[in-house]
Amino acid sequence: MAENIPPKRSFAEYLKIYASGFVMGAADVVPGVSGGTMAFILGIYNELIESIKTFTSPDTIKMLLRFEIKKAWKILPWRFLLALVAGIGTAILLLSGAIVWLLEHRFSYTMAFFFGLILASIFTVWGRVLKWSYDRYIGLLLGAVGAWFLVGLPMAANPPDALWYIVVCGAIAICAMILPGISGSFILLLLGRYDYIFSAINNCKSALFSQNWQVLLSQGLILVCFFVGIVLGISSFVRLLSWLFRKYNDWTVAVLIGFMGGALRKVWPWQLDHKNVLPERFDFSVWAAILLVIFGFALVFVLERLAAKLEKKD
Repeated sequence: MAENIPPKRSFAEYLKIYASGFVMGAADVVPGVSGGTMAFILGIYNELIESIKTFTSPDTIKMLLRFEIKKAWKILPWRFLLALVAGIGTAILLLSGAIVWLLEHRFSYTMAFFFGLILASIFTVWGRVLKWSYDRYIGLLLGAVGAWFLVGLPMAANPPDALWYIVVCGAIAICAMILPGISGSFILLLLGRYDYIFSAINNCKSALFSQNWQVLLSQGLILVCFFVGIVLGISSFVRLLSWLFRKYNDWTVAVLIGFMGGALRKVWPWQLDHKNVLPERFDFSVWAAILLVIFGFALVFVLERLAAKLEKKD
């Protein structure tokens, strides 16, 4: 391992990284807004990817297994990641209650906003396919059809409560969270565990304040399994995704675009018993939902345009 010593930073600089993490965390709780996109906007994306690769490299694992703590303390970018993860975690903890409340009491409005976010993401990610050809369009079609049927399966509407499924969700979601344009929360929504994870976070906060240790233990176990999935995803799937994007960028992105298109079925604003329906009449609530779709659509476009400009400069 090349001993690249992490740059020395002041407390104010780490505070800025913490704030960047908070912005990323706020983005990650919203399906359709990518934490990776926010990292690009904030100018920390390259350092984030390189830090993850450094921590998950075979050389680092060997070093830690040999208990070379002093060396690890010196050369690993743990300060950067600690400040960033602390910011992300703070945002998720603060916003989880609002997300749960919105899903329970303003479901149609929340889904309308998500629908606009994801719809816009399709158009913004489209440009990441460098050259469209028939095989790319086939990948797009396969992704769309696969996602359309996947979200309609009984397991998508009522996914298993098994802890192994939570681990899988964490592993897949973290891969999306660090990719510009792809939302990790969208993946959780697709897997049917978006509200489940955020409810567990909210329940843990409430149980901690009320000292309900039984609830804290049961809900905490869910989050531990989700975190295990995140670690597995970072250490294995991220490298696989990196290889796919390096070798088959256009086809991989085309399939992801198709997945987002087909999965719009999951976030249709008007649902009855997990089935999509049309609104009975165009009253104020329907027009409000349409406006939220437009707002979500515009928000992603503004963020992606800003990220694209900063990416070109970088």
